[in-house]
Amino acid sequence: MIEVLRLGHRRARDARITTHVCLVARAFGADGVVVAEKDDALEKTVRDVVGRFGGPFTVRTGQAWKPYVKEWKKRGVVLHLTMYGEPLERVASTVRGRDALIVVGAEKVPGDLYELADHNVAVGNQPHSEVAAIAIALDRLTDGAWARRHFEGPVEIVPNPRGKTLINRTNPPGRPRGST
Repeated sequence: MIEVLRLGHRRARDARITTHVCLVARAFGADGVVVAEKDDALEKTVRDVVGRFGGPFTVRTGQAWKPYVKEWKKRGVVLHLTMYGEPLERVASTVRGRDALIVVGAEKVPGDLYELADHNVAVGNQPHSEVAAIAIALDRLTDGAWARRHFEGPVEIVPNPRGKTLINRTNPPGRPRGST
């Protein structure tokens, strides 16, 4: 079980990035995302994607982060992604296969998190996107299993070197294939 906890989501400013955090977490093997700030629109968007493209994935918003992290520590490991942490490559092998909560911030994270986390992990030591950090961290923690995963949803994208191939299993009669 791997979950991502998003801290500091500001709806007006971070809606698109937090949506991408959720979508990348889902595609790269997380089981769910928890967002500290309440955002019903974000939940609806992510649930819509899961409903169309499949997969077991949950999204919850409005969760107080500190009690959630403390509860997670009872059953698994807490990784805080920060460019100031220890190298991901050093941590991944010791964490792989365990339940993990990956915490990522949108703005400056509370100092308490550095103490509560089992590992403060750096995916590189340069400023970059938390979306990229989650993708790389999940790739390393799952040993690339996300690439072999198949989602059973009503809509499926079929790899195609030239063009877009879409299978829409909910396509009503008389409606052209590939339309949504």
